[in-house]
Amino acid sequence: MSRLGKPIPGSGSVSIHSKKKRASLSRKEFERALKKLHVELVKLQLWVKHKGLKVVVIFEGRDAAGKGGVIKHLTERVSPRVFRVVALPAPTDRERSQMYVQRYMQYLPAAGEVVIFDRSWYNRALVERVMGFCTKAEAQYFLRMVPEAEKAFVRSGIILIKYWLEVSQEEQTRRFRARIHDGRRIWKLSPMDLESHRRWYDYSRARDEMLASTDTKLTPWYVVPADDKRRARLNCIAHPVSRIHYEDIPRPSVKLPKRQKPNGYKEPARRYSHVPAVY
Repeated sequence: MSRLGKPIPGSGSVSIHSKKKRASLSRKEFERALKKLHVELVKLQLWVKHKGLKVVVIFEGRDAAGKGGVIKHLTERVSPRVFRVVALPAPTDRERSQMYVQRYMQYLPAAGEVVIFDRSWYNRALVERVMGFCTKAEAQYFLRMVPEAEKAFVRSGIILIKYWLEVSQEEQTRRFRARIHDGRRIWKLSPMDLESHRRWYDYSRARDEMLASTDTKLTPWYVVPADDKRRARLNCIAHPVSRIHYEDIPRPSVKLPKRQKPNGYKEPARRYSHVPAVY
């Protein structure tokens, strides 16, 4: 049983796409569940600091699968000094000349930290491979060596959890169209996104080989059906809360102290510029 009073499902052998349809969660149901999960995340954060744990969480998936929304809800109530999000831009010329995984090593956690990768070294097996930014030989070498690299991470004390967010063709198309027509989200639509929409099956082949090569007993992949955004977000928070052992740390009771006396202090007479009250 998990800390939330629910059984922890096994990984099992299932299709990449979930066939099971469930009724949509209302916003009220979503917010209620999210509040409970945030309380548990704060407890986990205190435990990570107390025990000096090192945690890495990787989020990979289809473009428009909702990685950003999951990460936003995962981190909105915890300290950014403990939960660090890493989303690297395209590599510089110097970084391209380095050993591939070297670029990511500097971002691995120290004791008491949780590092969340919004895309990771798996770029080599996905976007770089599909878009021709690396050779087939480089991609194949990466797939052979990354399980050993991750084994070394785990043996050094890192807790490594990997998520793949999957959406259907229809849902990806709907989300891309929504970005095109929504001025608030147009920045989320890049030429690479458009190309990923066109190359759906190239990405499918790359995904299948990546998962087959790097889904190991020590560092398995957890697939998240993400057509239902609310359920995907809740499940991606509930899972690490269930998988990482933590205990409640007793905290001393806190009493708000009285404010000091003004001792003659008066607000200055100077007039300051204020933000216009537009709303």
